[in-house]
Amino acid sequence: MPVGTRIKLSAMMFLQFMLFAVFFPQLAAYCGKLGCNATQMALIVSSMGLGCLAAPIIGMVADRHFASEKVLFVLNALGAVLLFVATKFSSPNAVFIVLFAYMLCYMPTWGLTSAIAMAHSPSEKFPQIRVFGSIGWWASGAFSLVALKMFSTTIDGTSIPFLCGAGTSVVAAILALTLPTTPPPAKGQPASVVDALGLRSFSLMKDPQFALFIIISTLVMIPFTIYWSYCSVFLKDKGFELITLTMNWGQFAEMFFMLLIPLVLVRVGVKWAMTIGLAALLLRYVSFLGGELYGMSQLYFVAILIHGIIYGFFFVGGQIYVNKKAPDELRAQAQGMMFLITFGVGLLAGNFINGALIEHYSTTVGEVTTYEWAPIWKITTIVSAILLVAFAALFHYKEENETPEEIAEEKEIAKDAVEV
Repeated sequence: MPVGTRIKLSAMMFLQFMLFAVFFPQLAAYCGKLGCNATQMALIVSSMGLGCLAAPIIGMVADRHFASEKVLFVLNALGAVLLFVATKFSSPNAVFIVLFAYMLCYMPTWGLTSAIAMAHSPSEKFPQIRVFGSIGWWASGAFSLVALKMFSTTIDGTSIPFLCGAGTSVVAAILALTLPTTPPPAKGQPASVVDALGLRSFSLMKDPQFALFIIISTLVMIPFTIYWSYCSVFLKDKGFELITLTMNWGQFAEMFFMLLIPLVLVRVGVKWAMTIGLAALLLRYVSFLGGELYGMSQLYFVAILIHGIIYGFFFVGGQIYVNKKAPDELRAQAQGMMFLITFGVGLLAGNFINGALIEHYSTTVGEVTTYEWAPIWKITTIVSAILLVAFAALFHYKEENETPEEIAEEKEIAKDAVEV
């Protein structure tokens, strides 16, 4: 892979995750400022999951009709406009509508950028490119620091992060025009209604193990989502002020964990790499529970810092698994389908389930809300443990059709990852 190509792909990941991270982690806290009730808050943070509905369709467009980098340009340009529009509304319902439209543009870019990166590099090298997404996510905290140091103000809980995201999205759109050409691999092939809706990738569900992977991944989103969507509520309740910056320490650690993925894949394979991710998910909620029961706030940082193991090993490992299982003409759709079911259906279900769970263990008197976090973390810990055992016991995957040359290449990749 040419150095110039690798730099552009890395910059693509950096910007694509930075533009989202600058506003999403603090979104639940912003909802509180808007006066949202539990249902409205769940809907707004679920706009991300609903946006995944477009992922397979956009994947189909990239697979059959237009070069992927051009599709990415259009999505980022539209996204910039919508984030700017979001700053003009203070009504919870209006904010939801605008963010829903935005997420229809943004969420397909996760699968699309993965497909672009893997089209120009071996899938085993993908984590070395995807790690720049983690760097971008962590670097998004710079917006909060600049606001605090230069203007003595905190932007978390305001609409300003939407403007930061809009500006970054403009830069990401411009960069997309410089990416290496990724032509549609299935262009000219006969299409049907199934293809038009981006549903061809669901044929992969005929494989029982692939179907099991998707089902468990969806269920994993339920415990995962209470951190992803509602941790800002928890941190605010515990007195944290720089919420985005605090949570971004998880992405800082993720940068290093992401580079270990090729080594782990070679040593233990896809299944056990993902199992390690689920074990870290369990450890996260054990840490939150322990911190709450014993008054050890430092355990909250353990729960945050292991985010990279969870996301990198389980979800990025899952992307690599999907890329290996899907034929060339379905890879963009398959990546989109994975995000539709996990960060779409799974996130949506998790937001409402966890929103109801938090509401059940909270009491509001006047404008003051108090939370009972211990039972919340206890329930989430139990669910995480069940999913870990189920995945380890039921999911099976054998690296297929690998030649000695490919195995030697993977070992070299792992060596490179360690050196990095």
